[in-house]
Amino acid sequence: MHYESPIKRRHSRQIMVGSVPVGGDAPIAVQSMTNTETCDVEATVAQIQRLQKAGADIVRVSVPTMDAAEAFREIRNQVNIPLVADIHFDYKIALQVAEYGVDCLRINPGNIGREDRVKAVVDAARDRNIPIRIGVNAGSLEKDLQKKYGEPTPAALVESAMRHIDYLDRFDFQNYKVSLKASDVFMTVAAYREIARQIEQPLHLGITEAGGFRSGAVKSAIGLGMLLMDGIGDTIRVSLAADPVEEIKVGFDILKSLRLRAKGINFIACPSCSRQNFDVIKTMNELEARLEDVITPLDVAVIGCVVNGPGEAKEADLGLTGGTPNNLIYIDGKPDQKVTNEELVERFERLIRERVAEKEKQDSAVFARG
Repeated sequence: MHYESPIKRRHSRQIMVGSVPVGGDAPIAVQSMTNTETCDVEATVAQIQRLQKAGADIVRVSVPTMDAAEAFREIRNQVNIPLVADIHFDYKIALQVAEYGVDCLRINPGNIGREDRVKAVVDAARDRNIPIRIGVNAGSLEKDLQKKYGEPTPAALVESAMRHIDYLDRFDFQNYKVSLKASDVFMTVAAYREIARQIEQPLHLGITEAGGFRSGAVKSAIGLGMLLMDGIGDTIRVSLAADPVEEIKVGFDILKSLRLRAKGINFIACPSCSRQNFDVIKTMNELEARLEDVITPLDVAVIGCVVNGPGEAKEADLGLTGGTPNNLIYIDGKPDQKVTNEELVERFERLIRERVAEKEKQDSAVFARG
């Protein structure tokens, strides 16, 4: 099942967030945001490291005070993943973290006061090649826009974004990306589609305040999926009222489903029925838990019966099909060995890890050849 995504991505200007290219033909980056108290350096560093281990490309950290800016300095010294500083209103905080090695400033120019203050931030960003992220949120629209539109609308989000963009255009600063987030899927999608027609900069996607783990993942998959299918989106964040690590996992699952990015195992698994010859749900739970550390792309089919099992197994790197009296394991689309229910998980995990090791060795050899 290895095929290219049919999605044609929107052409956008490429920027660099630390070592991560965003926009252009770069892979769509997956990011999350810490929810620890930033001044608790130890806890924040630990969470960033967990996010990085889960595969995060970029991590955003809230920096609401000068004390938090000093903590950010320590955090920056202890992690090597690109960091975005989330800043509102106080331009001095932006200037401070710029000195401390921030990789991107999430700051709306129109919210930080006089033009000379905006210029000071833009100059600092330009001098250090730090991109700015303009982040518009339906919950914090300017008061005059709330009055003009009566309520948050796609047009209001776009107008707010264009106001902030005008500040950067005034200083001939093009090193930025934009997000326009709402908790409503339709509003978010319409706003992104419109801004995508008006600017060439990268777009950071998200359905804000999407909800808890299950409902938020569903809402994000629908909203982000609609935009990604349009070719819109250069970075994504799945906003969940859950462990931020789950945001990274769901983000990659969304991209994997659209063949926009391959990371880790892509499981093809049946929902199970009375035809199953082994407990599919239990098997899947065990395999996902055991193989959570795998980041090498691999298609693995787990089907409980012989009706759909062989067909799916033949298209995967490895496949498991239920059978009587024994189940059948496929490797590279061909029947390879039989396995009993009792040893099924152990043996299948071992075969998957062997294939991962082979792929990693092959990739290393290709990389070494240049």
